[in-house]
Amino acid sequence: MTTITSFQEYLQYEKNYSSHTLTAYTNDLLSFQEFLVSHYDTDELEAVNYSLIRSWIVYLVDQGISNNSVNRKISSLRTFYKFLLKIKMVETSPLLKHKSLKVPKKQQIPFSEKELDQVLNHIQYPEGFDGIRDKLIIEMFYTTGIRRIELINLKLHNVDLSGGTLKVLGKRNKERLIPILPILSEEIKLYLLQRTKLEQIIDSEYFFLMLKGVKLKESFVYKLINDYFSNVSEKVKRSPHILRHTFATHLLNNGADLNSVKELLGHSSLASTQVYTHSSLAELQKAYGNAHPRSQDNSK
Repeated sequence: MTTITSFQEYLQYEKNYSSHTLTAYTNDLLSFQEFLVSHYDTDELEAVNYSLIRSWIVYLVDQGISNNSVNRKISSLRTFYKFLLKIKMVETSPLLKHKSLKVPKKQQIPFSEKELDQVLNHIQYPEGFDGIRDKLIIEMFYTTGIRRIELINLKLHNVDLSGGTLKVLGKRNKERLIPILPILSEEIKLYLLQRTKLEQIIDSEYFFLMLKGVKLKESFVYKLINDYFSNVSEKVKRSPHILRHTFATHLLNNGADLNSVKELLGHSSLASTQVYTHSSLAELQKAYGNAHPRSQDNSK
């Protein structure tokens, strides 16, 4: 068994990474290995030093690869060498002192409350199962802040209507409970009724299904969000992640505590959640300008 194969099994079975992430990590490793073969006539990943990795970084940048993409590839290598440390195939990681390349910060623009209202209350959904499921997916993203992969992998038995919670398996196999709002509960009941009428159910343990009874695909969910929101929004990026971003931003705009939002999102630290406070700054400035006695020039 090759080291890369062992690493793949570690990511899949111990870390429970998605197939998409597994493929990305594998491709990054193979790309680095190909570089080593073509430039240094070696494919021994275990014997690599930082100088070789640095050469790959320079090569990638010269090829026009963005700093953000380079950082993602190096992140894959970092995880790989942590794995080699874990199984004692190396004594130290060659990336121990590596610093990520600088990337410009891109502000992700959330949907407005008006855009959400239009999508949820004023557009026409298909009749029957598909339409009810599609609307529920949008409602669940917006009212729970759930990640796309968490929504796809949500199990039927983890939707507790009597207790009013969803049990979600997040990153690094961390479970969390998310409250179900009454409006979401009603949408779930409608969906479950339609779900029982499907001609066949193949992936029965999963909550969300396609019309043919199989679990959702990541590309399907992305396209669904993009298609519905293209009817009401001119924003360049319309994705499940923007809906998660919108969930957090709207909570903060309406006075939610940052720690509470952190727990709902399943973040391990406040630093991850604080990115959403930037989107709330405009609302904060508006409130500040309206409320502070010195905000208006009353001198005569």
